[in-house]
Amino acid sequence: MPHKLLLPNRFKLIGWIILIPATILGLLHRFNNFNVFSIKAKTFAFLFDKGLGQTTSFGIIETDLTNTIIGILFIIGAMLVGFSKEKTEDEFIAKLRLSSLLWAVWVNYILLFFCFLFIYDSYFFDVMVYNMFTVLILFIARFNFIMYYNSKAVSDEK
Repeated sequence: MPHKLLLPNRFKLIGWIILIPATILGLLHRFNNFNVFSIKAKTFAFLFDKGLGQTTSFGIIETDLTNTIIGILFIIGAMLVGFSKEKTEDEFIAKLRLSSLLWAVWVNYILLFFCFLFIYDSYFFDVMVYNMFTVLILFIARFNFIMYYNSKAVSDEK
């Protein structure tokens, strides 16, 4: 059964080429204050805080776009990796893809549940930032782990 929402296989490599550097830059930027580059620019914003609790909507602001660019690159790379066809896309892989996605959503929301119970204040903001990426990370990790495990099992049988 053809999956119309899956991208062609060639996008998987492009996704990895984008995802790996975006992940490294994101982790360095987050945990080591890795500020080798800072991209400040004027941009349109739907909502923004002028400071002192003054929220304004629909305007041009000058801000640092580094986190925005790294986040967009991560999402694009992860979507290309996660939602590109395999070289041989069959019913087993389709079932594995669906079960991995379902598993990732379950684990993500179980983790988020515990974070709601035990993490507060500004640390919870960090949890929500990471939560934007968790489903894609878990899906890619589980799908590729099971694909690798099954390929090893098949090669061991030969």
